[in-house]
Amino acid sequence: MKLVQRTLGQIDPPVGLVDDLRKTSKVQPVLDLAQGAPVHPPAPSVVERIREVALDPDGGRYTPGAGLPALRAAMAEDLSEDYGAEVGARNVLITAGSNQAFCLTASALAEAGDEVILSTPFYFNHDMWLRLDQLRPIYVDTDPTTGQVVVDRVAEGITSRTRLVVLTSPGNPTGVTGSPDLLDELADLTRDRGVVLVLDETYRAFRQAPGPPHRLLQRRDWTDYVVSLQSFSKDYALPGYRVGAVVGAPPLLDEVIKLMDCIAICAPRIGQEAALAGLRTARQWRADRAEEVAATHEKFKEVMAAAPGGFELQTSGGFYGWVRHPLSNMSGVEVVRRLAAECGLLTIPGDVFTPDVSGFIRVSFANVTEEGLEEFASRLEKF
Repeated sequence: MKLVQRTLGQIDPPVGLVDDLRKTSKVQPVLDLAQGAPVHPPAPSVVERIREVALDPDGGRYTPGAGLPALRAAMAEDLSEDYGAEVGARNVLITAGSNQAFCLTASALAEAGDEVILSTPFYFNHDMWLRLDQLRPIYVDTDPTTGQVVVDRVAEGITSRTRLVVLTSPGNPTGVTGSPDLLDELADLTRDRGVVLVLDETYRAFRQAPGPPHRLLQRRDWTDYVVSLQSFSKDYALPGYRVGAVVGAPPLLDEVIKLMDCIAICAPRIGQEAALAGLRTARQWRADRAEEVAATHEKFKEVMAAAPGGFELQTSGGFYGWVRHPLSNMSGVEVVRRLAAECGLLTIPGDVFTPDVSGFIRVSFANVTEEGLEEFASRLEKF
């Protein structure tokens, strides 16, 4: 019997490209400014808890589908404090990372043929999942100068088939953070049009502005039209432990659990225990690391101010810089191939974040030291 498989076309994870490019570099050491991931280990108290769980005879057992009750409660407390809201444990479901949180949420809220609005440039895994799940992405351009979503453009993109409006804030790849006023306006639009606003807030701990990320969770009816996706990966340096969360209405989470049960049963226990230890013992550690990333961001803006080698910083924040490259006759993939081979610089092509050729590359400045950023600019200057 001949194997029959579904053809997934050009849906390829771009991180695999980076792994291939690493091998082509003629310049050492290679500076990795590609995939956004913390460069420091977890807090000592978290590492100790990981060790304890690994040695516990029950440390490898399943957890409840929605996650460890203590973790859901601690996450609800953390959200309530950060957002000035009243979020309950019943509003939190733990997932194997925020990527899974998005996939499960989209699949629970939309079915094949439905439309989902993505602001461009979008996070590439969001776009990939929608197409793999036979949902139709509708691309809405952000303001080219500020990188902010334009609410009127979103309104124009909503049709009778629209189920979700998706926004990442702080942004990936642009680093742009939506202001509370802007998110209020966007939430009002989705509420009035019967659409769900899905906010990917993976980088909320790395915002530059003081105060709550937004006021949406303070609304009495927020669970009717807002879903927040959260991550512990960047906050507590746990990307490989795969732990995130869907924050929303209990009836939605009941449906997400059904999908979770088929895909993973539950998020990995050791990751959940690590996240719980972080929330209980390492919140100040998280704040200190966020300050370090903010300082690195300032250094990144400094070294990019003169547009070294013709590379111009458009927007930045969180972990990322959105940089216009000077080679208008080349695709982003071609540019990052040359940067890797000739300069020993690993970046992500901007083309994977847009439906068309973008003219940009994404730089994860949080991956390197301040000295490394100076070297980055120096190599760009010689490109």
